[in-house]
Amino acid sequence: MAEKRYIRWFEEIRKEDIPLVGGKGANLGELTNGGIRVPPGFCVTAQAYSDFIKERNLDKQILEEVKQLDMENNAQLQSTSALIRELILQTDILKSIEAEIREAYATFQHSLQQDDLFVAVRSSATAEDLPEASFAGQQDTYLEIKGISEVIRHVKKCWASLWTARAIYYREKQHFSHFDVSLCAVVQKMVNSKKAGVLFTANPVTENHNQMMINASWGLGESVVSGMVSPDEYIVDKKNNRVVEKHIATKNFLVVKNEKAVGTSKVAVKEFLGEDLVTQQCLTATEICQLSANALRIEKMYQSPQDIEWAIDGDTNDLYILQARPITTLKKEETDVVEQVEIKRLALLRGLAASPGTGSGKVRKIKDITEISKVEEGDILVTIMTNPDMMPAMKKAAAVVTNEGGRTCHAAIVSREFGIPCIVGSNNATEVLKEGMEVTVDATRGVVYQGILEEPAEINKEINQTPPGIDQMHLHQLAPISGTKVYMNLGEPDLITKYKDLPFDGIGLMRTEFIFTHLVGAHPMYLLRNGEEKQFIDKMAEGITKVAQDVYPKPVVVRLSDFRSNEFRGLKGGEEVEPIEANPMIGWRGVSRYISPEYEEGFRLECRAIKKVREEYGLVNVWTMLPFVRTTWEVKRVKEIMAEEGLKQDQQFKIWIMAEVPSVIFEAEEFAEMVDGFSIGSNDLTQLVLGSDRDSGILNTMGYFDERNPAVKKAIKMLIQGAHKHNKSVSICGQGPSLYPEFTEFLIHEGIDSVSVNPDTVAGTRRLVASVEQRMILNKLREL
Repeated sequence: MAEKRYIRWFEEIRKEDIPLVGGKGANLGELTNGGIRVPPGFCVTAQAYSDFIKERNLDKQILEEVKQLDMENNAQLQSTSALIRELILQTDILKSIEAEIREAYATFQHSLQQDDLFVAVRSSATAEDLPEASFAGQQDTYLEIKGISEVIRHVKKCWASLWTARAIYYREKQHFSHFDVSLCAVVQKMVNSKKAGVLFTANPVTENHNQMMINASWGLGESVVSGMVSPDEYIVDKKNNRVVEKHIATKNFLVVKNEKAVGTSKVAVKEFLGEDLVTQQCLTATEICQLSANALRIEKMYQSPQDIEWAIDGDTNDLYILQARPITTLKKEETDVVEQVEIKRLALLRGLAASPGTGSGKVRKIKDITEISKVEEGDILVTIMTNPDMMPAMKKAAAVVTNEGGRTCHAAIVSREFGIPCIVGSNNATEVLKEGMEVTVDATRGVVYQGILEEPAEINKEINQTPPGIDQMHLHQLAPISGTKVYMNLGEPDLITKYKDLPFDGIGLMRTEFIFTHLVGAHPMYLLRNGEEKQFIDKMAEGITKVAQDVYPKPVVVRLSDFRSNEFRGLKGGEEVEPIEANPMIGWRGVSRYISPEYEEGFRLECRAIKKVREEYGLVNVWTMLPFVRTTWEVKRVKEIMAEEGLKQDQQFKIWIMAEVPSVIFEAEEFAEMVDGFSIGSNDLTQLVLGSDRDSGILNTMGYFDERNPAVKKAIKMLIQGAHKHNKSVSICGQGPSLYPEFTEFLIHEGIDSVSVNPDTVAGTRRLVASVEQRMILNKLREL
């Protein structure tokens, strides 16, 4: 028998096979081989998709369409998406691929002894289900498919689903290259589900790692995942499998197999199962225990919190695990008790708090994608249930409120990932909330209030424990004093308005990449060629000025451009001037780019923008930081260029460097003689110390990428000691302190001068820092 090129059975797949079968396929193989009961099946590999696209010459046509696309123009996005998908569907599949699928399906029927075999055909992208970004809902799933012809047709539909408007938009916003992602199709036996749902092995709303959340409803799990119904919700204590909180929903609909055609149907629970099951608890105590036990086993297998889809077979009562993937929205477990601000307010409706935070604005009710243009920046998006096509509107919204859905539906997942306050399962938001009405959505408590409230619950989320009667202007007086400074990371300049009154000591990392992408929108060298360099200088200065003015006189450390070559290529004109590198992560980036003849003039534009901010606007609180430094001689040369552009290092103008490359650690003292400070980029430093690709889903799920690794901590300790010998400061701006409180404690014990964290963890980090410092003082006093 000829070697299979395009087919892999689940038993042949492990979690390392993401490049071959995508995240979903790799996880199903890992679960199968780990002894978890998974419906059997096979994968049509990503190689099949790649060969199809290449050999049918579709790649060039698709590339041309995407290059001309304005991602924020919804009509153009929809039109281009439809064109590409139709192109894929109308192109004949390769005969070699079809032959292998036919053979696999026949083998599958024989092994299961089912001539009338119903299967699910699921998309599995080679960049989905990774810890860095959830692709939830971005590719399609087709249920209750019967017959080889339908299977082949739906495999092609899966391929086409890689180019839906929502998938194209999502990849752009998550900075995935469209052509670095391939698609595998999973063909899996259908479970005749009598009840199904999802399970999170850490509470995705409170971020409590000691609790699990189970959502359950009748029929196929599609009703829960899509948000079609408000499911039953069970919060389970992981230590003893005890249900500590329970919400039994009104489950009006379920999804079942369509008996007259391919696919599924939405039917009324009252008519299909009986009226009493509409409000009856879905799961038994035994089923909850069984689900919890399986979930704990899967979490242990992956060594990280998991988002699990499950179903209970109506014929055998067996529990099946349909999918498991990492939860992408967890930050850290919050242990503080929040004392809420109590003020007089009129509650209009309540629902499930799905993504914490508060947003105020005018209600904009939309029914489907044709109405998303109604939503403007700062509006409250209200709908029966969001779907992935509504993501452009969700990005603009100050908050999202839906009638249906649970805390694990698409609306909840995407809102948490984008940091948008969201309430789901309110039942009647579209009836109670009138178009244009001004409301405040408190998604921490799950309440929508009438009017624009002056004391938003955002204080409770961002600041925590603010006493009644205290506004944000007095928060610095309330925040605990600490010797270690707490800075804030910032990417989008406009967000400073939202966060400017948090208790931070300055901006420890202002990324310029957002300015490049959204304000400038073009490659610096492209603008130079066209005599439009003033546009670059003005727009970059505009973005920096917005932040520096709002926090003055606190310092703003601006990290100059750290795009890699593949990211620079995405800017207008980038393809004309950027090389294609095999490994851009450790290629032409940072200071090596600034001093090269090919980009030096572009770097000088960045310098002129900084000079404009400092001299024309008088914002001398703006400092600079040089990314991805490798050698002392390149720092010397880049400082010469900066001085030529009027940015001479002195007491008023400080130059920091990023400590991301191990050479900076080993020569910390030599670098300390040249710069004013260091900022540890813990993501890149961890990557290069451990030789672990930070973008590798395989290594991440195996636990290789971890800032708390002893080798990484030893490197940080060496840097702090070397820098302090020359009285130079050390900060950190990677994700480590935002994610791991114990990592922050280690940094303080080692004497770090400041930590720079994400806005949502500023207040908690300041309390943690002050607490650790206080314990250190008490310990020293005891020693005396």
